[in-house]
Amino acid sequence: MSTHPAPALGALAPRLTELSLRDAHRLGRRLEGARKIRKPEARAAVLAEIEAEVGKAEARIGERRARVPAVTYPEQLPVSQKKDEIAAAIRDHQVVIVAGETGSGKTTQIPKICMELGRGVRGMIGHTQPRRIAARTVAERVAEELKTPLGEAVGWKVRFTDQVNPDATFVKLMTDGILLAEVQTDRELRGYDTIIIDEAHERSLNIDFLLGYLAQLLPRRPDLKVVITSATIDPDRFSRHFGDAPIIEVSGRTYPVEVRYRPLLEEYTEDAADADRDQITAITDAVEELMAEGQGDILVFLSGEREIRDTADALEKKKYRFTEVLPLYARLSHAEQHRVFQPHTGRRIVLATNVAETSLTVPGIKYVIDPGFARISRYSHRTKVQRLPIEPVSQASANQRKGRCGRTSDGICIRLYSEDDFLARPEFTDAEILRTNLASVILQMTAAGLGDIEKFPFIDPPDHRNIRDGVQLLQELGALDPTQKDVRKRLTDTGRKLAQLPVDPRLARMVLEADRNGCVREVMVIAAALSIQDPRERPADKQTQADQQHARFKDESSDFLAYLNLWRYVREQQKERGSSSFRRMCKQEYLNFLRIREWQDIYTQLRTVAKQMGIHLAEEDAPGDRIHVSLLAGLLSHIGMKDVRDGNKNEYLGARSAKFAIFPGSSLFKKQPKFVMSAELVETSRLWARVNAKIEPDWVEPLAEHLLKRTYSEPHWEKDQAAVLAYEKVTLYGVPIVAQRKVNYGRIDPEVSRELFIRNALVEGDWRTHHKFFADNRRLLSEVEELEHRARRRDIVVDDETLFDFYDQRVPEHVVSGAHFDSWWKRKRTEQPDFLDFEREMLIRESAEAVTKADYPDSWRQGQLTFRVTYQFEPGADADGVTVHVPLQVLNQITDEGFDWQIPGLREEVVTELIRTLPKPIRRNYVPAPNYARAFLEKAVPLQEPLTVTMARELKRMVGVPFEAEDFDWSKVPDHLKITFRIVDERRRNLAEDKDLEALKLQLKPKARKALSQAAAATASREGGESLERKGLTDWTIGTLTRVFETRRAGQPVKAYPALVDDGDTVSVRLFDTEAEQTEAMWKGTRRLILRNIPVNPAKFASEKLTNAQKLALSANPHGSVQALFDDCATAAADKLIADFGGPVWDEESYRKLYDKVRAEIVDTTVRTVAQVQQVLAAWQACERRLKAVRSPVLLANLTDVRGQLDALVKPGFVTWAGIRRLPDLMRYLVAADRRLQQMPTNVQRDTTRMEKVHEMRDEYAWLLEQLPKGRPVPRQVLDIRWMIEELRVSYFAHALGTAYPVSDKRIVKAIDAAAP
Repeated sequence: MSTHPAPALGALAPRLTELSLRDAHRLGRRLEGARKIRKPEARAAVLAEIEAEVGKAEARIGERRARVPAVTYPEQLPVSQKKDEIAAAIRDHQVVIVAGETGSGKTTQIPKICMELGRGVRGMIGHTQPRRIAARTVAERVAEELKTPLGEAVGWKVRFTDQVNPDATFVKLMTDGILLAEVQTDRELRGYDTIIIDEAHERSLNIDFLLGYLAQLLPRRPDLKVVITSATIDPDRFSRHFGDAPIIEVSGRTYPVEVRYRPLLEEYTEDAADADRDQITAITDAVEELMAEGQGDILVFLSGEREIRDTADALEKKKYRFTEVLPLYARLSHAEQHRVFQPHTGRRIVLATNVAETSLTVPGIKYVIDPGFARISRYSHRTKVQRLPIEPVSQASANQRKGRCGRTSDGICIRLYSEDDFLARPEFTDAEILRTNLASVILQMTAAGLGDIEKFPFIDPPDHRNIRDGVQLLQELGALDPTQKDVRKRLTDTGRKLAQLPVDPRLARMVLEADRNGCVREVMVIAAALSIQDPRERPADKQTQADQQHARFKDESSDFLAYLNLWRYVREQQKERGSSSFRRMCKQEYLNFLRIREWQDIYTQLRTVAKQMGIHLAEEDAPGDRIHVSLLAGLLSHIGMKDVRDGNKNEYLGARSAKFAIFPGSSLFKKQPKFVMSAELVETSRLWARVNAKIEPDWVEPLAEHLLKRTYSEPHWEKDQAAVLAYEKVTLYGVPIVAQRKVNYGRIDPEVSRELFIRNALVEGDWRTHHKFFADNRRLLSEVEELEHRARRRDIVVDDETLFDFYDQRVPEHVVSGAHFDSWWKRKRTEQPDFLDFEREMLIRESAEAVTKADYPDSWRQGQLTFRVTYQFEPGADADGVTVHVPLQVLNQITDEGFDWQIPGLREEVVTELIRTLPKPIRRNYVPAPNYARAFLEKAVPLQEPLTVTMARELKRMVGVPFEAEDFDWSKVPDHLKITFRIVDERRRNLAEDKDLEALKLQLKPKARKALSQAAAATASREGGESLERKGLTDWTIGTLTRVFETRRAGQPVKAYPALVDDGDTVSVRLFDTEAEQTEAMWKGTRRLILRNIPVNPAKFASEKLTNAQKLALSANPHGSVQALFDDCATAAADKLIADFGGPVWDEESYRKLYDKVRAEIVDTTVRTVAQVQQVLAAWQACERRLKAVRSPVLLANLTDVRGQLDALVKPGFVTWAGIRRLPDLMRYLVAADRRLQQMPTNVQRDTTRMEKVHEMRDEYAWLLEQLPKGRPVPRQVLDIRWMIEELRVSYFAHALGTAYPVSDKRIVKAIDAAAP
């Protein structure tokens, strides 16, 4: 245990003031703790420890004080003259402002003045510079003047270099960003006893931030001295900020400068092209004016590279003697920039951007030409992008430019604008904070716990809109939580990590996302590249060569990947080459060596920080998609969608309705994708997207969940999903990411979803479900609705709202879909099974007793057949009214008989409407029609005969006005009063429907025949026999063929008529719809079976009996060959013999007898027939010859009539068609036609009149054929009328030949009326 007496508290405290600031603070806190110790022994022990520590600290500070170097001042510097005044001000005030032009020596001498005052011992003298190069050169200069090696008494620290010895360094040169970063670890800056903020007039963000922070810190650190140096630009502003701190003015080394105003134009013009041309002309004029003044270099300030190139071209074309034109701008390669500072002969014209205003001092400048413009970085609130517009410079900038030519001798400055224009300009350029996105600053401030940016003591508080944009960007990146009210708690975990990464927050966010996607290495390379100037150079005179070199790194779909390709290439080259060889390669391939090194340094630093943060770098290469998703995390407000409206090819819709275009230098310029993201949007002549990549909209949603705006449209019920769905549109800052996506609407708007569920699923029944109540309710509703259809009324069933209210009161609010309903009903139905059951009474609005089954039956009987009847009350629909359902297999049995009478419930309406269709003279006797309709129905017996026939008879009896059934016009009767026939198959599927039954029969004839075949096949298989229908028969092997086939199918009697069918070489058995079709087919089928079995070919035999002369005569025939004619004769002979022997037969025995008889006589009959046909053909040929001989145009119509008659009588197959019995008649008709041709030229009028009469009869006959059912055989009595017309021709044109029976037009008309259906 120590035997030394414990020191008193009071004795230790004063000793702390002589220690280093850090030690004093540390030990002071320990002393405070010791005061609180109650036990004397414990307190004594602690105080002894503290005293030991104080002793060590005193030794350290003593050593440090001893190492302070001697200070001298260069006499020639203006500051040296004022050093005592400055020293006194620093000693007596906490803050001093030193204002002086560049060259006054303030930067190098003020740290020495502070050292002489004893500053720098207890803490370092921190000295900040806006640029890294300045930090290093100033440190070198001060160390040189103090005669100490760099890195000891004078140290320097910039982004990647730290040459500071904490024990030995008194003056620490650094960039303002370094000091700002140190604030986070040393909140009260106890490492410094003095801070010098140099070049404060530049008012960069970092400077403003430091000045604000220092204003807050000084009251807490009364021992801290702050010196602010500035050019003579508004030093009062700094003074006011620090409570009217003293200002010491130090004049620079300057010579007088003459200012000449040479305005561009006498009057300002709106035409940019003119202004542009005149500026170059004005510059060349000014250059020539200054050349006349004598030797000296000229500095011209221009606003951008393009202007510099244009001006350089114009000046070089002038070919001034001994004159060199040099461009100077930030993007120039290091070597080209360096040329400006090298010694030279002759005159130089330096064309520079505002980089030459303060950053670089160009030596030897005697003259300045100032057009008065510059590109000034400015943040656009509308597009949320940093812009570089060309603006008039401030008065302060103009004076800085002027000062550039008074460094070494008297100078001349020519301003290409008027003095009035100069005086009207703002005094100073806005501080950077007033024209910047503040995201980075806000993030760092929040991370450093510096409180709310809006309350921070900035010299120029930033525009609250800029603050809002900064906060918005940080919210976009997920760094700030907008829901947190407490500023200190607003920083999220993501934000905390972003603040640790030494790059722009957007780039930092990319790195964090890359950690999730396993592509940190690649994204860090790209992020580092985006935080520096592009290492690829494009010298003005070698752009094509540079572009060719850089093309190797291009990637079709992404400019970002080009950086990666370049990085890999550079790394490979570095491994293979030495450092000087690598530098040469960079120069040859237009790559900036220094920027590449800076790129690699940032990457290394990022990697170091990332490792400390626990971010993992994968070894293997990551796929492009993952890289782009990671980059997208930082560029969410920089996405765009191709906007093809208005025919703009290169136009994208970006965030907040901004329109931008892909920059021509981008690899996406030619092949533009639908969606892009862009690293930078820069507004010059228009808004350009510079570094771009194709993206998929699917990537955006997971990253931007907190920013997306979702809108919903068209909520609708979907039966398949049993849920309400809607279309979701997802937009990010107005850019549509998802145009139309189906989503479940139940979660989004339960109220609307529930209503739609009840209306569609429960009320309208649009739902597939097995719930018993649902099926019962639908069935009950259908029954009640059926009453409405029958009675053709809409006032029986309650409306949908009543049903909705019923369910609405019972179904709970959380039920918004089928699934919700099922889970609720599962429990509810066990408690109350009938909870949702309808009652019949609740569905019927009023009594429907008037609607009876007698008036509105469910079925219709016709003979043995019964048909289902349904009702539809849907005006305008095809099946509106009564529908009779006819099974396909009985379609051949149903007739339209009786259906004109309608069902009893509609009969009165039908009769009323039919009376209204009568011609007016008749109709007016039957008014009012409904009364007569009722009276008629009381007397009439329904369904005994056609309705119109009964009506005509009964109504005539009532009034006595005669008229016929044909006077009624069915076409004027409303469609709903005519029965609809719906043909259905065995499964009740609808095949066809129409009001016209005959049309349906014709339409469905093939299907009906197939149905009959199926019925026959089914019957055969049921009974175990062979099917009635057969194919390929060559002889009668079918036993007895039944004349009528009957069976039952689906409860209906099926009836069909089997017959043999002629298939060409064989025959088959087929079922027919009607007896008429059966009769026709059976005749032809029997004939074919007999003919194919006769061993001798009768046609061939007949031909052998003829001489060649006869054959020659027969060769002129309509058949095309003699053989075809003989075959026709043989077929006709068979027809005659079959008829003679009693017609077709139905059993095998009868068939054999018939066959034998026909076989015995067929050859002779064929030979006789050929002889008859020979005569007919002779008459036909004579007629044909005469027809060709008559050639009068007057007789054209008459000759055409004869041509038509001949073609109809003598045609291929005419022998069978006419039949042997009619061959003599045919002969007579041909002779009559020949005689008509002889007489025609002499009596044209008479021939024409008679011909017209014949045509009249022919038209009547054509009408009759139209009335017959289509697709059915024409009855014998109708065919006979066709021959009556031929007889009429004979009576008109060759009366002497005589007719087969009495004939006249009246007899023909009578026969037609009798045959009409």
